[in-house]
Amino acid sequence: MRDQKHRSPLGSGNAAERFEIAGFALGEARAKNRHGWPVIIEGKRDRYALEALEFTGPIEVLNRGWGLDRFIAYLYETYGTRDAQGGPSMCLLMDWDRTGGRLQKSLTERLEAMDVKVCDALRNQLLKALKPETRVVESLKSLAVDLLPFIDMEDSSVD
Repeated sequence: MRDQKHRSPLGSGNAAERFEIAGFALGEARAKNRHGWPVIIEGKRDRYALEALEFTGPIEVLNRGWGLDRFIAYLYETYGTRDAQGGPSMCLLMDWDRTGGRLQKSLTERLEAMDVKVCDALRNQLLKALKPETRVVESLKSLAVDLLPFIDMEDSSVD
């Protein structure tokens, strides 16, 4: 639950509410990631951004010099089709620009064709909450100071 006593350093208004929404979504994902739920991202700068937000579990980088077929086969073999509770076996977090949208759609379709359940809820929530500030995952690093209090609050309530 969101507690009105915890306000963002952004002050009041729409920005504070949007950062709170983004922070809670990231906190839930970070808690799952710590327990082995992989987050799939585009590049190494995206990895640095998630590490700045204290993600410590598996982070898989799409742009590693492999073809898409090999990468998808790797994800399938490594993480399977479902998590232990029957939910999505991985989180796809491509940028929320046009290229990221195409990648997200292509990966989702190809993985689901192999019966791999994926989560795109984090990307969708960040797209809605942070679009005015950024359209790319790597920029989350520069927003870490504002997001971490909300991430920490949600992450601690999930465990």
